[in-house]
Amino acid sequence: MNTVTTMVLTAELLADGRFLIAGCDQEGQAIDPEEVAAALFAWDESSYYGTFVEKNEQGLLLSPLEALSFFSDPPWLLHGSYSVDERFAEYRDAAVTLTHTLAAGAILPDFAEWKRGRFGWKAEPAPSTLPSYGDRWLSHVLEELVDAPGEVGRAWDQLVAHFPALLVAGDELSVHLQEGEWLQSIGWLPDVTPFRTCLQIIEPAHSESDWLLQIYLQDREEPDRLFVIEPHLLGAATAQMAKIPLEWKEHWRRLQSDLEKCREIFPWQRSGAGERTELRTQLTNEEAWIFLTSCSLQLVQAGIHVFLPAWWEQVRRVKPKLKAKVSSSVGASRQSFLGISQVMDFEWKLALGPVELSEEEFAQLIRQKQRLLKIRGHWVQLTPDLFAELQQALQKTNAKNGLTLRDVMSMHLTTNTEVEESPDDHDPDEPYPLTVEIQLNAHLLELMHRLQETKRIPILPQPDAFHGTLRNYQLEGSSWLLFLRQFGLGACLADDMGLGKTVQFITYLLHVKASGASQSPSLLICPTSVIGNWQKELQRFAPSLKVFIHYGNNRPKKAEFEPAIAGADLVITSYALSHLDEQELSTITWSTICLDEAQNIKNAYTKQASAVRDLKAWHRIALTGTPIENRLSELWSIFDFLNPGYLGSLSEFTHRFVQPIERDRDQQLIQTVQRLIQPFLLRRAKTDPAIQLDLPEKNESKEYVPLTAEQGALYETAIQEMFSRMENVSAMERRGLILTTLTRLKQLCDHPALILNEITTADEASRSHKLERLLELIEEIRQKNERCLIFTQYIEMGNLLQRVLTREGYGPVFFLNGATKKEKRDEMITRFQDTSLPDEERGAIFILSLRAGGTGLNLTEANHVIHVDRWWNPAVENQATDRAHRIGQRRNVQVYKFISLGTIEERIDEMMERKLSLSQQIVSSSQEAWITELSTAELRELFALRHDWNDTKGL
Repeated sequence: MNTVTTMVLTAELLADGRFLIAGCDQEGQAIDPEEVAAALFAWDESSYYGTFVEKNEQGLLLSPLEALSFFSDPPWLLHGSYSVDERFAEYRDAAVTLTHTLAAGAILPDFAEWKRGRFGWKAEPAPSTLPSYGDRWLSHVLEELVDAPGEVGRAWDQLVAHFPALLVAGDELSVHLQEGEWLQSIGWLPDVTPFRTCLQIIEPAHSESDWLLQIYLQDREEPDRLFVIEPHLLGAATAQMAKIPLEWKEHWRRLQSDLEKCREIFPWQRSGAGERTELRTQLTNEEAWIFLTSCSLQLVQAGIHVFLPAWWEQVRRVKPKLKAKVSSSVGASRQSFLGISQVMDFEWKLALGPVELSEEEFAQLIRQKQRLLKIRGHWVQLTPDLFAELQQALQKTNAKNGLTLRDVMSMHLTTNTEVEESPDDHDPDEPYPLTVEIQLNAHLLELMHRLQETKRIPILPQPDAFHGTLRNYQLEGSSWLLFLRQFGLGACLADDMGLGKTVQFITYLLHVKASGASQSPSLLICPTSVIGNWQKELQRFAPSLKVFIHYGNNRPKKAEFEPAIAGADLVITSYALSHLDEQELSTITWSTICLDEAQNIKNAYTKQASAVRDLKAWHRIALTGTPIENRLSELWSIFDFLNPGYLGSLSEFTHRFVQPIERDRDQQLIQTVQRLIQPFLLRRAKTDPAIQLDLPEKNESKEYVPLTAEQGALYETAIQEMFSRMENVSAMERRGLILTTLTRLKQLCDHPALILNEITTADEASRSHKLERLLELIEEIRQKNERCLIFTQYIEMGNLLQRVLTREGYGPVFFLNGATKKEKRDEMITRFQDTSLPDEERGAIFILSLRAGGTGLNLTEANHVIHVDRWWNPAVENQATDRAHRIGQRRNVQVYKFISLGTIEERIDEMMERKLSLSQQIVSSSQEAWITELSTAELRELFALRHDWNDTKGL
């Protein structure tokens, strides 16, 4: 407003009832909506002086109620100068009129609008100054007031409680209702008739008898006073014969009018044009069902009270349930199980409240075409819709040769364990899906209990062939894997990092070999970086196992493959080769397929994940410390490998769980997913007192460092370039531009040479305070004669660190990344861990790429872990940290997390502090993807460099 002498205001009523307010200067130049809001709502505390007013590119968007308040008493700056267009002035006059109308209570429900299905209102009497859109504005305002908390909303709720007819609109309104009668039914006008017409339906004494309609007149003042009107007294001239109060007889025509409505409502009373039939009071079974389900509601809407049987409310609220009782022989022998796809034998029953019908009984009753039946002393209603639903449910559950163990477990865990819904919790007039309830036999019930309560699974002793001593929880884990193997059920061992998933699987393999049950080897698929680690661990703990490493350029192919692995107990290969050598690997039905670091198949659409899922095995196992890193769909991918089809297709799982959980954090659905996966997922944390690891402490600290002046200037330039280019790009290009800039900013926080593509040897440390602080920290660590791990996301940063640290005299400095060959990896890990080597050969500093070295490695000789740059997910960082903080670590572990002050790194850290672990909550946020969807203003706030702590104040 500082440069605007007069603000020219325009207003427009939009189709949805909102008002658009825009401002421009006297030359017609549009004024920023933020500035318009600040001026026009300068005295409006409820909107925080214009802050919370909705805005778009054109101006301010006011709801009907906000517009009424604004136009009738504008809260704008008093010293400002305003010019309004003709429409703005018209709205201002209309708002004043509506405000007076509401204050006087001169309003009336609009019957015509109610019949159209809208809760419309009108001014009564209509002021001559009110424009044609006045009633629509009034209706929108009242709708807002009713929906909002406050006095008006409470008054409306009380009114609806007394007059439920207020909620009936559109097609639900009786065509026989006149406006005056309707206003009486909603309590707006008094009804001077001293009585109400009432109908009661009476059930027959015998199933072959007719139902009866009884007509009453009820005293409005004393509802307990009821007068029976006999059928022969329904004629127009019989008022004198009826036993009713004398003063009621002058209103006899009201009864005649109500009975005429009944004839029009009852389909069995309708006849040809001009014909009039007497009201029939004897009804067939079919007519009685129509009366109960349809006509009774229409009668109430027409102002006629209805008395229904006491049992009807319960019958109409009954939720039909299909019960499947598993045959008693299923599961009696473990040999009868062929895995998750085993077909079950069932006996079907339909439950309608307390009545249970077999499939045959139900079909017989439907053929009788009786809607209402009294079966075993209980009334039930049997509708064609219910029968169609039953047939559809049976067809669905019998698809693909019947229900499988997969279906049984899914229905048992999601249906039977949910809290039974009260009959009052749903609208009986709304269709209710036919649910299937599984009734397990004793054998399956015991299996379910053991799967849900791991402690009930018998603990197998440590095999004699295992060299070493297993902890109790490790024996429990290997016993759990073997228990699921007996039933062909896949298992996800998701113990915390460092708890020994490796030795638990090795123990499993020794038991399988000792049993002699398997004629084929097992297959282990793992990241290339840990093949050597597995080889060493197997030699150490189970030298009796014959291991074949399927890796390298000389690995056997095609016809050579099967002879090469003959006699092996375990074949080890990498994820990359699982796709490249799919032809060889798919020729074997493996005893077990085990995925180490199973999150490698989290993306279900990759060829690698698809190839792994297509391999054949008697049993499937996944080992991972992070079954979910970022997205719930990652869990589906792992479980579809373990137990194919158990969680449905990916599209079904996404629609049913992923979208509502990630969008709404639906707690009930989260619990459902937890129940579904719990039988097949075993997770123990290092902090669990029952584990009794007695690990040394892990202390975490954050190292906050400022940017140098050079970094600050480059940071500002990168942001400005992004926003200048963003103005003329497509949505897809915009996302790519944001992600590219994000990577550049994160690299810049490490060192400017990363984005300038420079390799210097002189002043590298002075150009990055982060590198300076890292060198100081390394010096402190080396003075204590201790070792450290350094994690970074960027190979260029790893190369720079290796070069600088070597030049500073801290060599040998190892660097492991995705391009490191297996032999070199194994050599570096062995040297770092070998305490017998002198320091000049062993090395004290190990730099690792976060992705290549963050999983599967045992580097317990280091007791310092440094994260030079931050990843988006705390689970990934923790997993990397636990390369040192794991079994075998003897010293306290110190973790340092470097953060560049005032930058995107600080925002990432703030986000990680607020973010709940998806692995624990089964909810997600997708790494950088959410950033690409932010508005330009939000991006400026997120990316903006805060100068408080950086060497950039003078720039």
